[in-house]
Amino acid sequence: MHQLTFIHKSFNELTPHELYAILQLRSEVFVVEQNCVFLDADDKDQVSVHVMCWQNELLAGYTRLVPAGIAYEEPSIGRVVTSQKVRHAGIGKLLMNYSIRASYDVFGKTTITIGAQFYLRNFYTSLGFQQCSDIYLEDGIQHIKMFLPVIS
Repeated sequence: MHQLTFIHKSFNELTPHELYAILQLRSEVFVVEQNCVFLDADDKDQVSVHVMCWQNELLAGYTRLVPAGIAYEEPSIGRVVTSQKVRHAGIGKLLMNYSIRASYDVFGKTTITIGAQFYLRNFYTSLGFQQCSDIYLEDGIQHIKMFLPVIS
């Protein structure tokens, strides 16, 4: 695996190049690959922290750290995505572990809630998340609510 660089920034700290790469990756995966027409620009980006995993010039992975009270009562990690070019190399797990630590740094060490695509339940369970809802549809895709309890 090539050298990976993880960084997180507020919306106002993003460069135009970074913002373009984020929106391009999210659109490539969530709209085109998953064949799901939805409005990605949901007004949460401006208040969120953006986690990027760069492999040289390629945005290999991305997550969005959303403050408490916006998507859920607790802080959340959303828009979790890895580029097709780097899948099955373990980057998703590295990305989520970095995102969890960054969430604790930014929002304090508190429970994290996510809305996970159902087919990724085992992946999130392997990171310590626990399912706390039945399956529901979001933009035509099966999801479940999960939370990561704080372990002292």
